Amino acid sequence: MTPGDVLLLRPGVVSEFRWDPWRPTRHGYAHFGARANPQGWPQIRAGQLPGPLGGLLDYLVWLGSQQPTGWRARAEDVLAATVRAFVSGPLPPGERRPEPAPLAAALDHVQRLWRDGACPVSLPELAGAASVSASFLARLFREHYGCGVVTALELVRLDRARTLLARSNLSVTQVARECGFADPLHFSRRFRAAYAIAPSEYRRGGLGAVSVPDRPFVARLADRLQSTG
Repeated sequence: MTPGDVLLLRPGVVSEFRWDPWRPTRHGYAHFGARANPQGWPQIRAGQLPGPLGGLLDYLVWLGSQQPTGWRARAEDVLAATVRAFVSGPLPPGERRPEPAPLAAALDHVQRLWRDGACPVSLPELAGAASVSASFLARLFREHYGCGVVTALELVRLDRARTLLARSNLSVTQVARECGFADPLHFSRRFRAAYAIAPSEYRRGGLGAVSVPDRPFVARLADRLQSTG
């Protein structure tokens, strides 16, 4: 995370924080229970402070510290609105952070590989292209995009497949190959894991066939990999 980010930790997740010992930092926490299933919820919203989430969270901090009459009921209302905005939006785009050089080198490598068609790319290969360790690149990517690099790249390929299924005459097998899945069965399993529906069923229903999980980093990463520099 970087200053201004908002993070949602699901139950059972172990977190660890490190910060610059020479500069003051301010952290806010809100612990809550939810009847909804948090699976598929986004984990991080980058660059949201200041912004609507920042205003809501500041108000929560004030309610908790001042505890005016009826503050608990009001805090529950504000927290519910904050979680709904975090999970479903819409939210204004977060402030873009500069892309670190190793991350830029790794994504430039993917961009070159994908000029002839999308394909899987391993973390060691990306780390070699960036001349850094795999663990360092993984941490850098997660800080920038809020997701693991291999998972994120696969989700970009699956999102492309989703569009092709709805808007092209390619067969499911051809769509799989176009998006870097040599085995149609493996493609079907990964597509179902991402969207809870088989590719053939999705094709029959079109782009509105499922409620697509809110993963804003997918569109952002896809735009980055399609950019011309």
